[in-house]
Amino acid sequence: MARTSLPSIAAGEGGLNRYLDEVRKFPMLEPQQEYMLAKRYQEHDDRKAAHQLVTSHLRLVAKIAMGYRGYGLPIGEVISEGNVGLMQAVKKFDPEKGFRLATYAMWWIKASIQEYILRSWSLVKMGTTANQKRLFFNLRRLKGRLQAIEEGDLKPEQVTEIATKLGVPEEDVISMNRRLSGDASLNAPIKSADGDSGQWQDWLADDHDSQEAVLIEQDELDARKSMLSRALKVLNERERRIFEARRLTEDPVTLEELSAEFDVSRERVRQIEVRAFEKVQEAVRKIALEQASALRVVEA
Repeated sequence: MARTSLPSIAAGEGGLNRYLDEVRKFPMLEPQQEYMLAKRYQEHDDRKAAHQLVTSHLRLVAKIAMGYRGYGLPIGEVISEGNVGLMQAVKKFDPEKGFRLATYAMWWIKASIQEYILRSWSLVKMGTTANQKRLFFNLRRLKGRLQAIEEGDLKPEQVTEIATKLGVPEEDVISMNRRLSGDASLNAPIKSADGDSGQWQDWLADDHDSQEAVLIEQDELDARKSMLSRALKVLNERERRIFEARRLTEDPVTLEELSAEFDVSRERVRQIEVRAFEKVQEAVRKIALEQASALRVVEA
C-alpha cells in the first residue's frame, strides 16, 4: 500500500476542505469487519486489507491533527505526519487483544505528530527542560479547561493556576502562550464541496473506543523510553551524566553543581550538554529512520 494512494492535501484552506471531503467518503468499519481485515493483513500480508484499515481511520487522524493547529505548522503536514503514525499502528495492530484499532492508533498518531512538532520547533522557541516541554504540549488543554479561549494574554489568575498545575514559572506560561497564540477552534465554520455548511467538529466523529487506553498509553511510553535508552548509548559516561542531569529530570541540576562535580568550568559543562544533546538527537533520528524503513512494508 503506497502512501500516494491516500488522498493528498493541497495548500490552503480550500485544499484542506477538499481533503476532508475525500476522507469522509471512506466508510467506517464495524468491529467484525475491522477484525477480519486486521487478521488478513496480519496472517497473509494482504495490502488491500491494510489500505482499507488505514483509509477508514483517516478522519480520526484529521480530528487529532486539528488539535495541533496552534503550533504554527502547515496543517497539511501535521495530518500527513499523523497518517504515518496511523500506518505504523496498522502494521503493529494485534486484533486478538480485544480493543479497536482506533484506540491503539490514536497513540501512534499523536506520537508521530508530536515528534514532527518537536523536530520543527527550535530549542529556543520551545524550551529545553522537561517542565517547559510539558508546558509546550499542555498549555492549550489547560486553557480550554479554564475557558481561556480569547486571543491575547491570559488573565493573571489563569497564569497563576496554569503555572501551579505544571510546576513552571508564571513568566514561562506568559511567554509560551504568546508563542502559541492564534490557535484555530474546532468550532470554526467550514463549507464542504457539496454545499453543506457546519463546523470542523461536526463531521470529525470520535470513532475510537476508550477501553484499554491506559494500557496502550503505557505501551507507547515504554516504546519511547526504549528509543531514548538506545540513543543514550552513543554518549560516554560524563556526557550521559550531564545530559540526564540537565535534560531528563524534573528539577535539572545546575551548571555550577556539575562544574564542581567534574572539576571543569560552567561553560565547559554547557558545551558538553549541547554536544550530548546533538548526539542524542542524531541517534534518535537514525532510530526513527530504521522504523520508517520497517514501515515501508505497509507503504509498499
